[in-house]
Amino acid sequence: MPKFVTIGYGTREGYDRTPIAVRNAAHAHDAKLRKDGVSMGIAGKPVQVRNPDAAGVVTEDGPFMRPPLPVAGFAIVEAADLAEAVDMVSRTPCAVAHGVVEVWPLELP
Repeated sequence: MPKFVTIGYGTREGYDRTPIAVRNAAHAHDAKLRKDGVSMGIAGKPVQVRNPDAAGVVTEDGPFMRPPLPVAGFAIVEAADLAEAVDMVSRTPCAVAHGVVEVWPLELP
């Protein structure tokens, strides 16, 4: 079954202005996804890694890309197709709380 990487973006402000019943339903939806085998988690602090010409590793704290909304979390989902993956994440907290969720097809060899 195809796999998809999802990236959720959102702010506390957007979350807080979302009705509590909608937030609770979104968290229940996430719990069901996890129960069904979706691997998901909250984003920690990123570290950039570079190793130009394999001559030495250089790290830098912080994200490489700085989107308008901060990264909130990630998931790996299995779905029959992109439409099903979109449907799966459309009811998650970032999607319903004034954030956004990107869905990236994971192309495995």
